[in-house]
Order: sequence, then structure tokens, then C-alpha cells
Amino acid sequence: MSLARVHKGDNVIVISGKDKGKTGKVLSISPEHEKVVVEGINLQKRHTKATMRNREGGIFEREHPIHVSKVMPVDPETGKGTRVKVRVDADGSKVRLAKSGKEIKHETV
Repeated sequence: MSLARVHKGDNVIVISGKDKGKTGKVLSISPEHEKVVVEGINLQKRHTKATMRNREGGIFEREHPIHVSKVMPVDPETGKGTRVKVRVDADGSKVRLAKSGKEIKHETV
């Protein structure tokens, strides 16, 4: 599975697993493990004891990585998941396009 179709800052939709149908923004990418961290997806609880550094202990939720094959970029036109194709311009730059033909832009995080 290639990570070229998903970039940091992209809006993606989860296509399988416990969070199927939810959307979120990609926070980070791990190419060596083929995983992405998506905002609000795959939340897991962490029980933390109070320490000198962290005065208040408690139960915290944080996002954990999810495999890249379980997410699809969101088509800017329809708002649904889409496959990605790459167009190479005359100057050699690559542009990611949704199958509908609209350019997929990612927000800077």
C-alpha cells in the first residue's frame, strides 16, 4: 500500500473497522509502518498516575495509529471517499486528483 495518496493535513474517511464512516484530518504519517494518525479516530484510553510533572492523574483519550489501507481521502466535490490519481504537469510537478477530476488539497497542520 502506497502512502502517496494520503498526506499530512488531508481530510480522510475511515472505510473499515470500529470507526467506519467517520472523517478526520491526518495528524501524522509513519511510512515505515504504513500507518496514519487521524484526528478523533481510534481513540484509546490511557490511565495516568499523578506525578510531580503531571499534578492531576486520570484517564486520558488519545489517537493511535491506523493502517493506511483503512482510510480514503475525501473528494472535495462530493464529500465521499475517493481513489486518487496523479497528474504530472509540464514543469514536472505532481498534482493529486480525485477520480471526479477535482484537485485534492491538504491543509497545513
